Amino acid sequence: MIKKEILLEAFSHMCNARYMAEIYDANRSITKYVHSTSRGHEAIQLAAGMQLQEYDYATPYYRDESMLLGMGMSPYELMLQLLAKADDPFSGGRSYYSHPSLNREGFPKMPHQSSATGMQVIPATGMAHGISYLESQGILKDKRSPIVLCSLGDGSVTEGEVAEAWQMAVLKELPVFYLIQDNGWGISASSDEMRAMDAYEYAGGFKGMKRLRVDGTDFVESWKAVTECIAYVREKRKPVLLHAKVPLLGHHTSGVRKEWYRTETDLALSAYDDPQPKLRKILKDIGVDEQELIDIEKNAKDKIAQHFKLAVEAENPAPETLTLHEFAPTPVTDETGVREPAGSEPVIMVDAALHAVDELMKKHPECLLYGQDVGARLGGVFREAATLAKKYGDNRVFNTPIQEAYIVGSTAGMSAVGAKPIVEIQFADYIWTGVNQLVVELSKSCYLTMGKYPVSAIIRVPIGAYGGGGPYHSGSVESALLTIRGIKIAYPSTSADLKGLMKAAYYDPNPVVMLEHKGLYWSKNPGTEGAKSIEPDEHYVVPFGKARTVQLASQDKMDEGYSMCVITYGMGVYWATAAAKNFPGSVEIIDLRSLNPVDEEAMYAATKRHGKCLVLTEEPLLNSFAESLAGRISKECFTYLDAPVQTLGAVNVPAVPLNEGLEKEMLPNAEKVSAAIEYLLNY
Repeated sequence: MIKKEILLEAFSHMCNARYMAEIYDANRSITKYVHSTSRGHEAIQLAAGMQLQEYDYATPYYRDESMLLGMGMSPYELMLQLLAKADDPFSGGRSYYSHPSLNREGFPKMPHQSSATGMQVIPATGMAHGISYLESQGILKDKRSPIVLCSLGDGSVTEGEVAEAWQMAVLKELPVFYLIQDNGWGISASSDEMRAMDAYEYAGGFKGMKRLRVDGTDFVESWKAVTECIAYVREKRKPVLLHAKVPLLGHHTSGVRKEWYRTETDLALSAYDDPQPKLRKILKDIGVDEQELIDIEKNAKDKIAQHFKLAVEAENPAPETLTLHEFAPTPVTDETGVREPAGSEPVIMVDAALHAVDELMKKHPECLLYGQDVGARLGGVFREAATLAKKYGDNRVFNTPIQEAYIVGSTAGMSAVGAKPIVEIQFADYIWTGVNQLVVELSKSCYLTMGKYPVSAIIRVPIGAYGGGGPYHSGSVESALLTIRGIKIAYPSTSADLKGLMKAAYYDPNPVVMLEHKGLYWSKNPGTEGAKSIEPDEHYVVPFGKARTVQLASQDKMDEGYSMCVITYGMGVYWATAAAKNFPGSVEIIDLRSLNPVDEEAMYAATKRHGKCLVLTEEPLLNSFAESLAGRISKECFTYLDAPVQTLGAVNVPAVPLNEGLEKEMLPNAEKVSAAIEYLLNY
């Protein structure tokens, strides 16, 4: 039998959860932000929350307030989040109720996770993956075998990203505990409408996943099942799934009330499975006095009323805090190291990137590299990871299945446990299935955790068109990515900059997307020889947000008023360089190198020097980043302009055609850029 003290503690938490739900519903004009409560789920949640250790990790979902109570969070702290108050310990008033992010002594660590149901499973599995990796290298700081608890509703298991996570969990034998709470509903859709099987049955298809079922309304049985699951994961370092059947006694959320879609009969039947009276009966059966139980209930009701009053009176966030924590501060603020060391040889871009990663892995055992085909057999489809797996082992450099969501989203979990991932998306056209994780999990983590959990990760993405790559291997995606706040984006055009930016990205505590033009990798395309440059030394870093001046205009041409600047990046640098040869001394070329942050100061200064500016991109022009830059330049430099800011990009068609003639017709080139330069110079 479980100790009486544990049962009494659980009963007290259940009373708190019940009265919290009641006071929230009775004060709907005050509790105006959308929230869910744990009514009906309390037993299984408390069984989990009360057994996790401070060295464990957890990703509760939006209904897990009882789990948080069981961990030791006070009702007052949860109410601060409910009411979006300044002292909300998770997000400072930025995120929803029961969306925890905590890094506090004595508590399990809880990184950011979204309320997009099922999305949190990939970062959670990434945490287990990171723990497993650090253990394999003998560098896990905590030797007590931490585990990851990932909590989710049964309805969310139909998400494809859950399958990606479970595939990796069993493939890599990761120490993760998936707790499924099945209340039979997905908002207003019943389980028989949404699925062909429940999560327990579905998980049977993932060979190696240990599975259990439990009555999630029975605290004693839930406690025993959770104890078994935690012990299994902690000892075997393998995944387990526990499917708990529970009723939904409250509303789906405060914004979708139960009476809108559930019958009175259905609600009455669910009430028979209320965990609180069941636990109360167990306590009575083992001899707990009725008056003691009444006192616990009364004390809970009084405490909840007091905590709610204090939370209502608490301060709201100050408006000036709005912009804090978009990014964690980076230590890389200046260009350091030697860009062109004596005796160093020119290298192609793909080799500069390979050497940068090699140097990082040699120096930092927490660094690992993974993605499709980067393992020992191939070393990347562009040979950008050649030799690395053989040098550092299959635990550090490995292939993943075809699952871009896991590749991207797992980095959030890896980073949270202290690993430093470098991952690859094989082509920019394939990134879209990973953008969900990039937007929902990575980009918001630093901001919504008030800086507690920035995601330190590099996502390498070969990009761009050349030589008939066709519609699914040639796309440019930077404009879409640049709408995502909270990520940094680099786009180098030379070997030296690729190596320097790769190093800066590694030491940056924020997520970085490294766009690498595959047409520049080997400098084989006519006119791209300049991408092959002297290799910098090991200590060379290029800070984000600092453009490079490729060439200057002469003072004579500037005095004549016959000069202009080209603002560009990537392949645009080489189109502009070739075109500028037709106008000696008249063209200044600025290579942005990073797109977020972008060097506005360099753009504006160049435009003001000449009064004429062309923004050049490889992307289709309509609604592009180039047009955004042109608008900013026009606004900031209006009184200096002698001509409207011009833009040049690819033709506005949905994809890059396979036929090389059509591809050339679509893309900018030196001739098109030359015509644009001539137009501006003679304006």
